[in-house]
Amino acid sequence: MVSAAQASVNEAPLIRVRGLANRFGQHRVHEALDLDLYPGEILGVVGGSGTGKSVLLRSIVGLLRPSAGSIEVFGEDLQRLSAVERSRVERRFGVLFQRGALFTSLTLAENVALPLIEHIGLSRRDAEVLAQVKLALAGLPVEAARQYPAELSGGMIKRAALARALALDPEVLFLDEPTAGLDPIGAAAFDRLIMTLRDALGLSIFLVTHDLDTLYTACDRVAVLSQRRVLVANRLDVVASTDDDWIRDYFHGPRGRAAHRAAHDGKEA
Repeated sequence: MVSAAQASVNEAPLIRVRGLANRFGQHRVHEALDLDLYPGEILGVVGGSGTGKSVLLRSIVGLLRPSAGSIEVFGEDLQRLSAVERSRVERRFGVLFQRGALFTSLTLAENVALPLIEHIGLSRRDAEVLAQVKLALAGLPVEAARQYPAELSGGMIKRAALARALALDPEVLFLDEPTAGLDPIGAAAFDRLIMTLRDALGLSIFLVTHDLDTLYTACDRVAVLSQRRVLVANRLDVVASTDDDWIRDYFHGPRGRAAHRAAHDGKEA
């Protein structure tokens, strides 16, 4: 996929990770990891089980303090900021967690309204009105605002969680396995939604995924985690041609070939 976002690689990155290390006791997840996220791009992050994809995401958004290294966001080193300054920067993020992380006792409108009330100080009435706009932006019908998470399908939960991630009008969106558990039709619809929102809202997106269709459909660049670091981060065609056993098995196995054909056929149509 060729997009204007690829040209932005020549710009200064919005997120700059250098020398990142994450250790849990004797277990080393990351060592000397470097990675950039550029303005307007959708960056797919992949890797085998245990390579620390979600750990990397949690480190960048401030939920996990790394053992070493630096994380610069919008030109500021998060580790050097005060709690107040850090909170200000983190409000410019939106995060969709793998299982949605919605409050089961709240309606969808209340879930989305919560950050608007807590961080901006909107009244409950105004926050819930704005929440309905965000839910519509995520592709949910009007009546969904009054529903509870237990009443929803997996796809609707993902969209509701996306609406909450968009509540504060973030500049960077972090998505952790957004299509996991969705059927192929629902996953494809979610991929299209992500690209539409990126283009309409000018978002930059950090996307952790195992979904090969998502990589071929939505991502401008792909970063592969392996051997505790980023093995390669580039356009998908460059990544897929990298001489590495895991990359070869992942991108050139039966599912990888099928995803590549589907993406190619979609461009031809």
